[in-house]
Amino acid sequence: MEARNGAPPAKLPMSGPQICKPFVGPLTVTKKAFGLSVGDYNVTDASGAVVLRVKGEFFSSRRRRVVLDADGRLLLTMRGKAFSFHSTWEVFRGGSTNGSNLLFTVKRSSVIQLNASLDIFLAANRAEKVCDFKIKGSYFNRSCAFYHGTTNIMIAQMNRQFVLLGKDSCTVTIIPNVDHAFITSLVVILDEINQ
Repeated sequence: MEARNGAPPAKLPMSGPQICKPFVGPLTVTKKAFGLSVGDYNVTDASGAVVLRVKGEFFSSRRRRVVLDADGRLLLTMRGKAFSFHSTWEVFRGGSTNGSNLLFTVKRSSVIQLNASLDIFLAANRAEKVCDFKIKGSYFNRSCAFYHGTTNIMIAQMNRQFVLLGKDSCTVTIIPNVDHAFITSLVVILDEINQ
């Protein structure tokens, strides 16, 4: 996959430059359908090695997920906002949920929608008039594209794989220099919003 009409103007690291690869990165995101916790995902590279993990909490008043690297270091914390018409999620650096560590907010483009359409606003974009990133496509077919702002510059693409042995998975192809933890968090939030 190549970015259409160019590429994003700069590297897009959210969790750290070590998670941005200088080459096209195909990843497989697999959700565990059964277990003691909810919202657990494994992210593997083309060789099958685990590169990221997402852990959920079974007993939580708020929907909360964390993204960990292969060594178990906490990279991002995702939290669903209660009583949100637009199914809003906030993503923070590390294990914090303090506003000073907010990286970005994800919300549905509209309250009622037939296809997947999410707007992503970086923390500095407080007005939220124009999104910094966008996801468009069909969630149920697991065919979604991730765009830089409101342009047609694609930074990642998600395609569904087969559900096998209680595991639901999709392949995500990411262009160079885009943070894999950032894209993983968006895939998870997309899945959570469309449950």
